[in-house]
Amino acid sequence: MNWIELTETSTLSELIANTATKPCIIFKNSTTCYISKMALRNFEQSFTNPTQVDCYMVDVKKNRLVSLDIADRFQVQHESPQLLLIADGKVVFHTSHEGIDGTETEKLLLRLS
Repeated sequence: MNWIELTETSTLSELIANTATKPCIIFKNSTTCYISKMALRNFEQSFTNPTQVDCYMVDVKKNRLVSLDIADRFQVQHESPQLLLIADGKVVFHTSHEGIDGTETEKLLLRLS
């Protein structure tokens, strides 16, 4: 899986603008959390990216300000692991922990296209 590391809030603004034409996924991950590692592994094993969206990864430990900015901009509670599906500048779906499922995310993406 080709993750694009999201490390700057300025990149977040550009990402949001780009969702006017193409949705994207943001995965908030803690590299020191076992649950986060499991959720990421399960997602990567079940997600084939059928619509070729950009997939962004935020390391919530290294890039805490970006993670908090995401929570603030989209008015979602900060969690890790957490998956957000962004389209037209808005969160159209978000989930965390065991709710993160690649197959279900694919179904949502196919409905958006």
